[in-house]
Amino acid sequence: MKRLLLVLSIVLLSATSLFAQEKPYMVAFWNFENLFDIYDDPETHDEEFLPEGIKKWNEIKYQKKLSNLERVLFDMASIQRNYPIVIGVSEIENRSVLEDLVSQPKLKGANYRICHYDSPDARGVDVAFLYRADVFKLEGSDNIKLVVDGLPNFRTRDLVVMWGTIEGEPFYFLVSHWPSRLGGKEASQFKRDACAKQIREIKDSLLAQNPRTKVIVMGDFNDDATDPSLEKIMGAKGKVKDLQKGDFFNPFVQMLRAGLGTLAYQDSWNLFDNICITENLVNNEPGTLRIIKGKKFYGNIFSRPYMIQQEGQYKGYPLRTFVTNNFQNGFSDHFPVYIYIGK
Repeated sequence: MKRLLLVLSIVLLSATSLFAQEKPYMVAFWNFENLFDIYDDPETHDEEFLPEGIKKWNEIKYQKKLSNLERVLFDMASIQRNYPIVIGVSEIENRSVLEDLVSQPKLKGANYRICHYDSPDARGVDVAFLYRADVFKLEGSDNIKLVVDGLPNFRTRDLVVMWGTIEGEPFYFLVSHWPSRLGGKEASQFKRDACAKQIREIKDSLLAQNPRTKVIVMGDFNDDATDPSLEKIMGAKGKVKDLQKGDFFNPFVQMLRAGLGTLAYQDSWNLFDNICITENLVNNEPGTLRIIKGKKFYGNIFSRPYMIQQEGQYKGYPLRTFVTNNFQNGFSDHFPVYIYIGK
């Protein structure tokens, strides 16, 4: 009898310790690729995404797009059986499309809150956050205009920021969709450099006020993780051993150098989608939150066969919603990226 009680005690103790193990938190970013509603906004150029527009964008296609995004986000949540605590998103038309998305059946359980501001972008696309209020305790948010020297009237996506705490530790999140390479990479580079400079200045200011603040910057940067805008101007280093106090660490540099990417163009891969963190989330003291490394990398790219074009000219590329104006019933032209933080 004593032996049986001892065995039962060991089993119960093991079960208790198993359930007591804290799952790491997922922080993600995804470019949704033109998540527009079907209604005309007279203040923006959204004509192609209207029922009478060139893409014949209607309620059926819109609902399919929402369902496809829901499928991916739910599958991402299934990895750890836990919804991401923060999801940065880009290429969304307004707050209402996000309200429709978080109302999808498989996402309702996350009870996502929305942090969104309208941007002056000519097409009307914005960036935003979805966040779980049960984990991230929001204290404030704002939108910050991108400042480009010599272009005072430049219209693009604002930076969206929010700050608060996770398990009592101060966090500051920033999501951005940097200016595109329209007109050529070199000709448009000064715009992305301006964004990189502005983000670095924001980070430096935050850490000067409180060195304990963990800064997480994410977005579609329209530059690779190894381009000078990220590595030199923003100062996002790719190796942990090179980090100094106050530096940015980019978990996706090593992934890019290994040949991995989030979007394909002319049969080559780019990694424009990045999540950069401050050094205090890498070399943090024991018992506090820090980034968790996977088997090989600190960063992660989420893709599944159903998210990939299986045939034709773009075989192997992300399965997107449209190819020119032909509806593909896909997901996005970008794969999502994510990191884990935990103790």
